[in-house]
Amino acid sequence: MSTSTHDHDREEGLGFQPKFDAAGLVTCVATDVATGDVLMVAHMNDEALRKTIATGEAWYFSRSRNALWRKGESSGQTQRVVEMRMDCDQDAVWIRVEQIGAACHTGRRSCFYRRVDRAGSDVSLSFVDAERLFDPAQVYRK
Repeated sequence: MSTSTHDHDREEGLGFQPKFDAAGLVTCVATDVATGDVLMVAHMNDEALRKTIATGEAWYFSRSRNALWRKGESSGQTQRVVEMRMDCDQDAVWIRVEQIGAACHTGRRSCFYRRVDRAGSDVSLSFVDAERLFDPAQVYRK
């Protein structure tokens, strides 16, 4: 099969053909099903993607720990997948989730709790929606 035919099938067909990067990962964006807010961006390998589909719970692959993990296995802050979509070339996943508690390991509802501000040539961050729902030091004791 030629590359263009394969790409066309991946982009226009109904076959599930995830396109993993050189590290064996696809990017996953998780949004809150009720509000549409972006909660987090993470990565999935083949096993995480298949476990997410099979269980209806969000599974990810941690690049820093080089390990598979189920969202909430340490913190109890789980994600129930309501809908999963693939992007046009199947190298990114969007999951709409019912978030139980906080999505961010910092204890916040979303990982996107800082706004980028610009004043002239200066760029800085400011907190928005930054209330902590839990204390990470208490939850992730090692």
